Amino acid sequence: MTARFLPVVFLSFFFQHAAIAQVAENAVIRYGDLQHPVLGLSGMVAAQNRLSAESGARILEAGGNAVDAAIATGFSLAVTLPRAGNLGGGGFMLIHDAMSGENTAIDYREMAPQSATRDMYLDENGDVDTARSRFSHLAAGVPGTVSGFYAAHQKLGRLEWGDLLQPAIEQARNGIVVTYDLAEFLRGRQQRLCRNDAACTYYYKADGTAYVVGDLFIQKDLAKSLQLIADQGPDAFYKGDIADLIIAEMERGGGLIDAASLSAYKPVFRDAVVGTYRGYEVVSMPPPSSGGVHILQMLNILESFPVAEFGAGSADNIHLLAEVARLAFADRSKHLGDPDYYDVPIDWLISKTYGEQLAASIDMQKARDSSDVASGVLPAYESEDTTHYSVMDKDGNVVSNTYTLNFSFGSGIAVPGAGFLLNNEMDDFSAKPGIMNAFGLLGGEANSVVAGKRPLSSMTPAMVFTNGHPWFTTGSPGGSRIITTVLQMIINVIDHDMNLAEAANAPRMHHQWYPDTLSLESGFSPDTIRILKDRGHNVQSARGTIGNTQSVGFRNGLFRGASDTRRPGAGSVAPADPGSRE
Repeated sequence: MTARFLPVVFLSFFFQHAAIAQVAENAVIRYGDLQHPVLGLSGMVAAQNRLSAESGARILEAGGNAVDAAIATGFSLAVTLPRAGNLGGGGFMLIHDAMSGENTAIDYREMAPQSATRDMYLDENGDVDTARSRFSHLAAGVPGTVSGFYAAHQKLGRLEWGDLLQPAIEQARNGIVVTYDLAEFLRGRQQRLCRNDAACTYYYKADGTAYVVGDLFIQKDLAKSLQLIADQGPDAFYKGDIADLIIAEMERGGGLIDAASLSAYKPVFRDAVVGTYRGYEVVSMPPPSSGGVHILQMLNILESFPVAEFGAGSADNIHLLAEVARLAFADRSKHLGDPDYYDVPIDWLISKTYGEQLAASIDMQKARDSSDVASGVLPAYESEDTTHYSVMDKDGNVVSNTYTLNFSFGSGIAVPGAGFLLNNEMDDFSAKPGIMNAFGLLGGEANSVVAGKRPLSSMTPAMVFTNGHPWFTTGSPGGSRIITTVLQMIINVIDHDMNLAEAANAPRMHHQWYPDTLSLESGFSPDTIRILKDRGHNVQSARGTIGNTQSVGFRNGLFRGASDTRRPGAGSVAPADPGSRE
């Protein structure tokens, strides 16, 4: 099957100054049909902030590869998208190395501090204290971003490490022009962020007012931290001056991250999970990502149904997706956790046999009650302000990266002198088995708090291959909605014959077992909604939008980039120098 990629005029944007970038954003809106991907000849970067995508393109132009560009994009997002881009968080990086053909999964998820304990978030009555697990210094896990990026560079990077941070350093030191997106998020989170003096100082003006569109936003302390990391590598963050600032803030606020916890942090190279769907190879992130396993599990179930014949947006299509997601999220609650601490039954969960068994349990005319759906039994035996970006280079290397602070702006606690926010990823652990986290996700012992353990995540960087070659890569923010967003992106392209932009802009659904509701974005027909209700679904309008995909692809000699239009300021950017792809 061939996806329908419609031709558009080639657009290649790279602007050195933020003020010019605002013009570029308007130019894309004026000239770029949103139903078509942006095209390029020598690579593509798609990110949730256009300035950061341009930073990655700048590295490709300088001779860097996809890994170099991904690292530059990630550090830039720490400047341009502070609610999710980060130094103080963590994530997952999926890499395809064209020369070896290998797929590498780097887990740089946060780790629980060395003194973390199983019941640390329970009050005297044994109930979960959500303020403690979400908005206090105890909410922060040991950050992994700096170490994870460095590990990727050491394994597959091409340019000098320090060069990759220069775009971000320039943006932080010289300032970026405040966009509508940044202004609105800062205005809406001012009360929470200003509970912390350092965060209030960093993200609001000296007189206490919020930045408005067109203001210049300078982050001097963040620039200093980035420069230290450029000069000294991860030691600056985990053992040096930045570590000292983190430890001082932990001691001040009663947190658990100490020198031992920082020095013990390490990213992990894991085997990617691999499956097939209708003849295409699908590669994604293994646990502690739950998304990769469940994407493959759900695709296996869908293979038993004529998804293409149902049609995108039809009642049959949405009903099936809801039932498939219900089954996968039920399994997530029991079987997924950090594989270094829990024996996750990956092979069974992603097996075709188990997929066929689950498919046989689906009634296409009736929705099941989630209370009647349990996790499978082994035989004999997010914040939604995460962010994702995708990169392809002219040599065929691919990076799909998702990272986060968890909530928008994480814990809301900044490190004085260091210029960045701390995550609140500890809330992604099961503070108490059977109790929902902030995203309504249930968990059990497999995801309980243990010192040094990594919390389960919904982040789902994914790649699709055809005949052994990369076709497209995608991912999204969105908390628990990430998994269903990525699933729909894949089936929209493969089953419904959409190009990347069409697939990104199609209306989305979400179901996650509990709460037992089917969330729908606007755009579905009244008839579809009526039929779904008649089949027993508890249909609700989605709170805001679902997901925000950043996708790149390569087909017929051209790179495609499609940045989701659900949130402003995103962009797909091709390097200006059109090299050749061997």
